[in-house]
Amino acid sequence: MPATKTLREGSTRKRAAILSAARDLFLADGFDRTSVDAVAAKAGVSKRTVYDYFGDKRTLLKAVVDDVGQSLITTIRRTLDDTLTDRTRAAGLEDALVTFAMRIATDMLGSAEYATLQRLVRAESGRLQRQGYSSMADAPDEALAERFAAFAAAGLLEVPDPRLAADQFIALTFGVALDRLGSANAAEDARVRPLIVAGVHTFLRAYRSA
Repeated sequence: MPATKTLREGSTRKRAAILSAARDLFLADGFDRTSVDAVAAKAGVSKRTVYDYFGDKRTLLKAVVDDVGQSLITTIRRTLDDTLTDRTRAAGLEDALVTFAMRIATDMLGSAEYATLQRLVRAESGRLQRQGYSSMADAPDEALAERFAAFAAAGLLEVPDPRLAADQFIALTFGVALDRLGSANAAEDARVRPLIVAGVHTFLRAYRSA
């Protein structure tokens, strides 16, 4: 398909069906062995519809990864809103950060969407990189950085670089659990919580306002 082809937005239902079919087939058979004909048949649409909506199979792969990633970002933003919104006092901040991290470890890192994204990215990372694909991997860090900047504005934290603070928070909590345990799913491994609590404590020692 020509790179300049105008893609159709089309039916939300058909688009979702194509993405779901492609995701299942890419996971089961791999990108190379998955044909557009197979995606169309599984989605219950014509091959022409797949091309009209996504242009080619490579663009479809990126759309699948982004679709799963967007679902995870929605979970992160909802958890941020539930746990770290409207905080103007230092009291309870440490508990709130632990609650946020535990919710992410349970609701996101333990989710089927997260497992799907990890498998897709691992299997097709070389292909995605060769295509110059810019994933949504930075979006969760940026959402957390926005919240840390708000805490700094409220005088709760001293955060010269909110994005760096977000990266360090993630490294100290989920990153440590993944490195030491191979997983950060708090719903399945009781060892995750102590690591997250220690990570939050270390983070606040560096960033809490005097």
